[in-house]
Amino acid sequence: MTLVNMMDTLGLAKRLRAHALRMTHAARASHIGSCLSSADILAVLHGAVLRADPARPDWPDRDRLVVSKGHAAAIVYAALAEMGFFPIAELATYAADGGRLAGHVTRSVPGVELSTGSLGHGLPVAAGMALAAQRAGASWRAFCVLSDGELDEGSNWEAVQFAQHFRLEGLVAIVDYNKIQSFGTVAEVSELHPLAAKFAAFNWGVHEIDGHDHAALRAALAGPPVAPGRPTVVVAHTVKGKGVSFMEDRLLWHYRNPDAAQLEQALAELDA
Repeated sequence: MTLVNMMDTLGLAKRLRAHALRMTHAARASHIGSCLSSADILAVLHGAVLRADPARPDWPDRDRLVVSKGHAAAIVYAALAEMGFFPIAELATYAADGGRLAGHVTRSVPGVELSTGSLGHGLPVAAGMALAAQRAGASWRAFCVLSDGELDEGSNWEAVQFAQHFRLEGLVAIVDYNKIQSFGTVAEVSELHPLAAKFAAFNWGVHEIDGHDHAALRAALAGPPVAPGRPTVVVAHTVKGKGVSFMEDRLLWHYRNPDAAQLEQALAELDA
């Protein structure tokens, strides 16, 4: 049995952005910029790529998605709610005392494979998942969404080496390359350029694309591995705060949340 959602991913991405804006405003929570940069990636994954069944979150043949940048929890939960893993109304409980939608991605939420937020753990676990699938002869794939700043963690590069050694062609890493991390630009903190070349040097197949181009995302994520017997990385060039003019490419919105007037302006720009 294969369940692949084929949705209007552009419309889905707009809804995800609107949900995340409302959630971070209501909870006075951080990381809206990181949510907005990854909205298109998550919309295409959930709307056009992943094999999943919301009625059976633990369906054995599902694709596994690990969102290692767990600070972008609001948009991860928004995507799962839109896909039917839990009611959309529950998004109103984001980061609230007693709720299950914690401020970082949490495994107790249906559809979440791994609690994340302590950066550098998602790719090693996703690589282990891909190895398990390979050894079991299973057809499901393991996807991992990473932040660019997260690649400062050495554990990721150990996983990159591990994945190419075991020829994990069922592993797909997606780097949300928005070029801004907690306290500065990636170039200022720890330069990653040339990122695609680094992965290629580790014998990974590489797609380097505009991370807001849905056709390019779909082609890279839904297609076969770049090369048989190699893991794949999608280096997705994105914009922090994408979709809201006063948030785009601004370090300020890594931690700030929108006030009422800013929320209204942002939703108006999204026509949401």
